[in-house]
Amino acid sequence: MNILRLDHLVLTVEDLDTTVRFYENVLDMEARAFDAGRIALHFGDQKINLHVVGKLIEPRAAQATVGSADLCFITDTPVAEVLKRLADEGVAVEKGPTAQTGALGPMTSVYFRDPSGNLIEVANYDETPPGEPQS
Repeated sequence: MNILRLDHLVLTVEDLDTTVRFYENVLDMEARAFDAGRIALHFGDQKINLHVVGKLIEPRAAQATVGSADLCFITDTPVAEVLKRLADEGVAVEKGPTAQTGALGPMTSVYFRDPSGNLIEVANYDETPPGEPQS
């Protein structure tokens, strides 16, 4: 089997409207309705389907719980601009900027939480990780 990419994932959230506003305003994702009123957050060639706790769609994860996700998004926006956006939107940074290792190598990451408590990491491969000399 040759897996090419991730198409979508599902987040179980507490409040659909609050979640949509957060991902649209903070991460510039686009909410789109599909399949008789379900909502997905689109970015690039991927999407995040949203399930509201208590109104879960079948089939679903065996333990679909709010706040259990840990997601990393890659951006080409400089980390300084990411930090400014988070501050402008009133989003508390939990950690970062910090050097991490992603699927393609070293990156600089910033961590924060969405309204349902999911850990969100936004990372940039284009910047020199903190503590390393600029080239």
